[in-house]
Amino acid sequence: MRIAVLDKKRCKPADCNYLCIRFCPINKTGGEAIVKDEEDEKPVISESLCTGCGICVKKCPYDAIKIINLPQEVGDPVHQYGLNGFRLYNLPLPRAGVVGLVGANGVGKTTALKILLGEVKPNLGGEAGWEDIIERFRGHELMEYLAQVRDKKIRAVYKPQYVESIPRYVSGTVSEVLSKTDERGALNDLTNALDIGNILERDVSVLSGGELQRVAICACLLRDADVYLLDEPSSYLDVRERLNVAKTLRSMGDKRILVVEHDLVVLDYLSDYVHVFFGKQTAYGIVSNILGVRQGVNEYLGGFLRSENMRFRDEIRFDVKPPKDASESKTALRYPDLSVDLGGFNLSIKEGSIKESEVLGVLGPNATGKTSFVKVLAGVQEADKKIDLNLEVSYKPQYIKPRQEPVASLHIAGEFLKQFDLTPLLDKPQNQLSGGELQRVAIADCLTQSADLYMLDEPSAYLDVEQRLALAKYLKKYAYDNKKSVLVVDHDILLVDYLSDRLMIFSGEAGMEGVGNPPTDLVSGMNFFLKQMQVTFRRDPDTGRPRANKSDSVKDRQQKQQNKYYYQ
Repeated sequence: MRIAVLDKKRCKPADCNYLCIRFCPINKTGGEAIVKDEEDEKPVISESLCTGCGICVKKCPYDAIKIINLPQEVGDPVHQYGLNGFRLYNLPLPRAGVVGLVGANGVGKTTALKILLGEVKPNLGGEAGWEDIIERFRGHELMEYLAQVRDKKIRAVYKPQYVESIPRYVSGTVSEVLSKTDERGALNDLTNALDIGNILERDVSVLSGGELQRVAICACLLRDADVYLLDEPSSYLDVRERLNVAKTLRSMGDKRILVVEHDLVVLDYLSDYVHVFFGKQTAYGIVSNILGVRQGVNEYLGGFLRSENMRFRDEIRFDVKPPKDASESKTALRYPDLSVDLGGFNLSIKEGSIKESEVLGVLGPNATGKTSFVKVLAGVQEADKKIDLNLEVSYKPQYIKPRQEPVASLHIAGEFLKQFDLTPLLDKPQNQLSGGELQRVAIADCLTQSADLYMLDEPSAYLDVEQRLALAKYLKKYAYDNKKSVLVVDHDILLVDYLSDRLMIFSGEAGMEGVGNPPTDLVSGMNFFLKQMQVTFRRDPDTGRPRANKSDSVKDRQQKQQNKYYYQ
């Protein structure tokens, strides 16, 4: 099977004068493998006539064409967005318990949710009626589900990915908003479980990203539904809040819950089953068979699905290495004891240093001063003492404010355009980028600046698993090769574990006071952090990835008794 995908937004035939049509070998011999559409004047590629030579792909100056060979076993698509458009093969299966959906961005997870939600009617790659759809899934567990969707006999509710837009559409206090959605009479239980009892009287318009996320999850779970669909519920949440959300979802009994999640630790912790999504971004997506959670996550990292006998990328491994000896590294920056008064919130930073050629990971609960510390180093927040940095600093903030200018106006260096796949975005206005695109642009823009210390606040937000791990690997190499210092604040334990040479741990009472402890080695830092979170981690024997132990499990109790919260 061969599929041809044309990105009509990138395609500019008026500028290139149809290079794809003019250079196609089939066209040169009198065939019509690529023709001009009479309505929109864009090229149309015949998949049956295309030989897969790739000449049109190479000739297109705007990277608008993809020609992809697929294994015959995938069959026909469940849904396709028009001729030469994105197509999705297979669907995830809603099942009692929590089903995790993991995969790169742009391979159909949101499309799958919309089909299960009843917002999108699957067209089987062309035009299909409900009889055709039901027949397609005859003998499969999905047949009954789709029949209920057809007959409007199933109710599904959806928690959206981008919670920061909620105040545009919802007004009133948190209590007022949640009371309107409480169809199960579970308001008190859920507000306690998600720790939002202290913000019930606040107006939705003044909530932070993490507070909005927990309110959105609560509103979704308060509905009396047959299926709950949650898109990236861990964004903006710290580790404790993420695991609280996971515990809350698991406490829903035999409800059917599907969760899209890019934090593998959270996905592993909350899921009973996993579907792996893979394919080519914006071109096609394939949904694996349903798998047990450990098997599913490990096969996703391994890049090979055993039941389908299909390899979709190279393996990702977590090599467990002895901790780096920080004493061997040159000190890039020393800072003294610092105090920051933010009017009701007091931050105390203990004396420490940042080394040259290292990645310093920063962990801690929300609202304990991590971002304030970074702002002090960046010179945008005052402390009681002035720090003589004596080095250049580049800073990517937690919340990115996109401008109207195109990405090209940032003059991002070519190395980073390639590393973060930004060339296709150069002509797009920054305020029209998706969350993941904007994050990659902001990271690349930060690294483009000439600096000695690069500070990135929550760079994993909106990035998929593969992008996060690629970023971690690249930052380590960049720091070492260029003798630069990199400081990363993030809540993704897997990302921080993967990239950090040392850790700086924050503690304190959220919103009241925070303490920034001196940087320490990875094992000591993780133990200190996880102990205050009351969570233990072990390593998967096959992949080396960190896994959170279930609360009060045998392994959890053993590690707590040994005071080994982080198993190296």
